Amino acid sequence: MKQFQGRVVTPGTVSAEALVSHGGLNTLASFQKALQFGDKKATCGDQNNPDLYGKEMLGKALCLPMTIGSTTGGLVLYCACAMKRQPACMLFSEHIDSLAAAGAILADVWVDDVSMPVVDCLGQEFLDYVKDGMTITIKENGVVEVE
Repeated sequence: MKQFQGRVVTPGTVSAEALVSHGGLNTLASFQKALQFGDKKATCGDQNNPDLYGKEMLGKALCLPMTIGSTTGGLVLYCACAMKRQPACMLFSEHIDSLAAAGAILADVWVDDVSMPVVDCLGQEFLDYVKDGMTITIKENGVVEVE
């Protein structure tokens, strides 16, 4: 097991299976099927992300460098949480962008009975170390354990 210290964006504790992207996550393209077409497993629809395309994001520890794409990104994350189609958590190797942070924070404040802890600033070593299928555990203080 290896530990990484990050910055808590939205609080919470969770353990989940890792799903790793080495490129930016286009939130609109990734969650469009889940939000518009009723895909309850939140299968990634972003054809430009070979790490995630076609994989189920629901309930996974989504490990990524950053989000990219449309200014709707925050709204998409909020809606994914409101529709209960969100990842178990989002773990950023870099600083989270303001749009993704806004969506995660609004969901944390406005959506009852839904949790999507978000930690950023975990570093490139985190993204290099973690692999799909590993178990991720987030602690309240922003410590992320990878097994």
